[in-house]
Amino acid sequence: MLRLTLAQMRRSLGRLVAAGVAIALGAAFVAATLVAGDVITRTGYDAITASYGDADLVVGQGDGLGEEELAAVRGTPGVSGADPVLIGFVQLALGARETGERVLATPSDPRLGTLEVVEGSAPAADDEIALPAATAERLGAEVGDVLGVSWTELSRDAATEEPEELTAEVRLVGIVEDPAGAWSQYGGAGLATLASALRWTGVSSLEEAGAVRALVATEPGRADAVRAELEAALPAGTTVMTRDEAAAESVEEIGDGGNVLVMVALGFAAVALLVAALVIANTFQVLVAQRARTLALLRCVGARRGQLRASVLLEAAILGIGASLAGLLLGVGLAQAALSVLSRMDLGVPLPSTVSITPAVVLLPLLIGTAVTVLAALVPARVATRVPPIAALRPVDAPTLRAGAGRVRLAFSLLLTIGGVAMLLGGVALATAGVGVDAMLPLLVGVLGGAASFVGILLGAVLWIPRVVSAVGALLRRVGPTTRLAAANTIRNPRRTAATSTALLIGVTLVAMMSTGAASARTSLARELDERYPVDLVVGSASAEGQVPAGVRRDVADVPGIEHVAEVRQVSVRVDDRSTGDTTVQAYVLDDETARAVLEDETLVEALLDGRSVLPSWVDVQGTAPMSFTDPAGGEDGPVVDVPVVAGGVADSYLTAAAAEDLGARAGTTVLFASVASGADAGAVLSAVRDTLGDAEVWVESAAAQRESDENVIDTLLAVVLGLLAVAVVIALIGVANTLSLSVIERRRESATLRAIGLSRRGLRWMLAVEGMLIAGVGAALGVGLGLLYGWAGAATVFGTTGDLRLAVPWSDLGIVLAVALLAGLVASVLPGRSAARTPPVAALAVD
Repeated sequence: MLRLTLAQMRRSLGRLVAAGVAIALGAAFVAATLVAGDVITRTGYDAITASYGDADLVVGQGDGLGEEELAAVRGTPGVSGADPVLIGFVQLALGARETGERVLATPSDPRLGTLEVVEGSAPAADDEIALPAATAERLGAEVGDVLGVSWTELSRDAATEEPEELTAEVRLVGIVEDPAGAWSQYGGAGLATLASALRWTGVSSLEEAGAVRALVATEPGRADAVRAELEAALPAGTTVMTRDEAAAESVEEIGDGGNVLVMVALGFAAVALLVAALVIANTFQVLVAQRARTLALLRCVGARRGQLRASVLLEAAILGIGASLAGLLLGVGLAQAALSVLSRMDLGVPLPSTVSITPAVVLLPLLIGTAVTVLAALVPARVATRVPPIAALRPVDAPTLRAGAGRVRLAFSLLLTIGGVAMLLGGVALATAGVGVDAMLPLLVGVLGGAASFVGILLGAVLWIPRVVSAVGALLRRVGPTTRLAAANTIRNPRRTAATSTALLIGVTLVAMMSTGAASARTSLARELDERYPVDLVVGSASAEGQVPAGVRRDVADVPGIEHVAEVRQVSVRVDDRSTGDTTVQAYVLDDETARAVLEDETLVEALLDGRSVLPSWVDVQGTAPMSFTDPAGGEDGPVVDVPVVAGGVADSYLTAAAAEDLGARAGTTVLFASVASGADAGAVLSAVRDTLGDAEVWVESAAAQRESDENVIDTLLAVVLGLLAVAVVIALIGVANTLSLSVIERRRESATLRAIGLSRRGLRWMLAVEGMLIAGVGAALGVGLGLLYGWAGAATVFGTTGDLRLAVPWSDLGIVLAVALLAGLVASVLPGRSAARTPPVAALAVD
């Protein structure tokens, strides 16, 4: 039987290649996902915790680390270096050019550094500094030049003493870059000694600086011992974590870190393998139909049913092993190629140069691919042995339209579908009501409900998909006789039509679901990001007076991409917090015109136009709140006034002009609020503003750049997900071609009769093309509909707690999916159509 099996495989090589491609793609998916797992985890942590450098331990103190705690850490046996996480600010000048720059302390151990010195050296003395290349270029400075630095010495008693302006000279000793993008929100950072970083920031100690974390580098093999020693020696409330633990804590809000990404990718691989299993089953049905006469002859000469079944399963096992091995090589090769390309790109994260091959990477794709192939061949193997030898000597007739599923299948399908939909709606209701959100209960209920309902839909597919195809075909029957024949042929075998459409349905549903969910997420998150970052760009003074220099507003307004610029006062007010008592906040004073022009948050604008000031959500107020103006310069405070307020999701406080007047808010600093024009590159606008204001004593921060970065992450993740799901769609389209091929085999006598009574070869090919497009189109259309509903439900579950859920329909994406499915159905009919049209009518009629 082995020789016979191998001979049959050689004769059916073309058909097996199509099935092999399907399983190879699925196996490649698994292999590539496993290979990328470690890289995803490591780079995911590094991207979020780049400011930790390569520290062995991270020491945290909620109230801020002091000199004594840092000295205790440095004096612990086994510690080779310990530095506080501190970022200061200094004003630099060279000739007539000036600019501000953030500065970090030079690390005591290279492993604690986040910046890389690319020219010169790191600062070792208090009169030395290293700067980013962009800052040095802005000043026109080179390594070795002497720069002027100025800073404000903050007084311990600001109410009675004036801040003192101090200056000094430093030498530029190096050029640094930020390879991991740890300080990208500031446009980079420079290096100085710890003493200089503290002094230039205007403080005299770590306690005043408020550093809450320190990075620790240990001697090789001593990390665990040092951790135990530090936990015992440091005050209560101090945390000592490894870098990975600190990374996991930092990414806790988005799940369990990189492992989640790997599991999600493996989930997509499972989808691809499920679709591949349907294609494999259809392919072996084609092979069994082709070999009907051979199987009958084998039964006649003494072959037992078990031998024939074993032959089909052996063929599936050989195909599974070979295709899985090819998929393994393909997946590893693609992962290595992608890694080689990405490692040469400036992605801001370090990547390994070669992939890591583990036993799991080798064995899992082979085992899974082979198992899926053998399981998919079980039903065709059973079919091959069910007919008696005499009956098998004539071609196998296609099952009639009456062949259908039983009542048990219907009952299970309805139970899973109705129960799953109920759970899905329950998850949305829980999210909207805010029940169990912290424990992710709504998401868990929604995912389980969605999975159960989708399984129910797939289980009952054989009951309703043929009816949908028949209904759509009825609409096409008036087009012509060829189209009527194609519509009738699609429902000749309900089970096969259902299996083929189901394969496409799975992939398209997931693609549509992710597109719809992402579109709704983008729309809903836009609202949240606008609330979180209501001002696109802020320019503030770095001088002691706190006033933006004259002419800066005009310079900012002239930058391409800036739409509106407004000068805004910032005042200090005391608020009566119902929970904690008096709370002092810094509030921006906005009139109606300014609010409309520069604020992105519609809710914030509406509140200000309605005469209500807006406070952060952490301030416990309701309706009205007693407020009073406080003069930071030591002048007389204003009267206590009941101000209409609302607590929102903003990080800052915003006063109406009327409220500021009632409070007698006189003194205050000024900042510039600017809005970035729609469609402009926020990152490029930020760089342009910084370059334009290079000589001014100001700082610039752009929330729009951060918002743009967040949106880019969403778009990138969506592109990756859709790329993964596209593999399942490609595999499903192979199944369409296999179904049409089997249809050609079963209808050879019918096709010959049609040719004999006048149907042309072109007409026969067009009949199969319509049949392929009908099967693919119905599967894709149903998948789009289901994906739309699941995407909306998922978005409602995830974002229902925000109270401002906005569902969206990605019309362009869904239209592209439908168009591709119809085109692919047409392409899948080419080879079966040629096969059907190639045999002359007389030869086809002579089959029996």
